[in-house]
Amino acid sequence: MTTVIFSHGQESGPWGTKIRAMAEVAKELGCEVDSIDYQGISDPAERVQKLLRECRDVDDSLILVGSSMGGHVATAAADRLHAAGLFVLAPAYFMQGYEEVTPNPPDLPICIVHGWHDDIVPVENSIRFAGSCGATLHVVDGDHRLTFNIDEINYYLKRFIEQLRK
Repeated sequence: MTTVIFSHGQESGPWGTKIRAMAEVAKELGCEVDSIDYQGISDPAERVQKLLRECRDVDDSLILVGSSMGGHVATAAADRLHAAGLFVLAPAYFMQGYEEVTPNPPDLPICIVHGWHDDIVPVENSIRFAGSCGATLHVVDGDHRLTFNIDEINYYLKRFIEQLRK
């Protein structure tokens, strides 16, 4: 069995529009899904600790999915959770003033989706991260929220999960 755990961004919640849509794709593929509630926790390190606690009893193949700060959090926890894969949207890597807290790339399959018109996390940050570790990178015609790109995101997520299961 495969379990997909979602980590939301700073300004959203655990079951926002994107996460609900992605969770449906994962469920259709037979995955268990859950989304961690980080509301009220602004410190990324505290969010990482919560993700580690919430996932400590997962005994399945684990795929971490994160958006913005949730992407940063999922990346930071991936190695410690022995995740099978990491799928992130507009991850908060190399943010100005916080470059040193960008997690090192985990040694596992990584897929990044980022919008060309992101005014919160520059697309160049994902290009830089992907280039450092050979991650798959899809740059789409979208902004930080990627609201209008959910069909593309779901296509990439489905392919990612299917490839990990081969």
